[in-house]
Amino acid sequence: MAAASTKAMALANAVYDYLIGLDEIGLSLFLKDWPCEPFNTRFVSQTDLPVLSYLPKLVPGTNKEAEKLVKMLKTSAEHLCWGQTYTAEDFGAGFLEKYGWTELIGLRGPTDSKDIACGFLLLGPDIEYPMHSHESVEVYVPLSSQGLWVQGNDPWVTRPSGVPIYHKSWLTHGIRTESTPLLALYLWRGGDLAQKSHID
Repeated sequence: MAAASTKAMALANAVYDYLIGLDEIGLSLFLKDWPCEPFNTRFVSQTDLPVLSYLPKLVPGTNKEAEKLVKMLKTSAEHLCWGQTYTAEDFGAGFLEKYGWTELIGLRGPTDSKDIACGFLLLGPDIEYPMHSHESVEVYVPLSSQGLWVQGNDPWVTRPSGVPIYHKSWLTHGIRTESTPLLALYLWRGGDLAQKSHID
């Protein structure tokens, strides 16, 4: 199996154990739909993005289990398939220099699932992921110590590492980074798991 698939599957198993350990009832539907062995797998090519240059600068939060995932991603990142949903026409070329994700499970990741998507979002410092929405229900779990989050008309707030953030279907939300990059685990369920978000 290619290095990208092997590393992604090892990360996916670690993510599952991490999510189970959070003991959050809101995650139960995602965990119920988690793929089981034998996995349906696909080949994904290793790809690189400019945002990966910020990985060494991540500041782990105080959650020790989250810190383990951050370290595991740092050592695996070069073997994974990194992508971008948007173009320069959407948010500008500067945004693309500091934005990227890698999917572990879903319609595009090495482990196939039509029920859920799971991966990591990486944002560089001093950018804003503008307000957007999508059909799928989403959960973010911040894994680093910096970042501001907003939902609907609520104020921007900081969120601690290891505490899930829930977005219901079509709820407008955004993310802003400050002086350090941000890493978050993401999960999608329901709707089009490969949908480009609606820019709000």
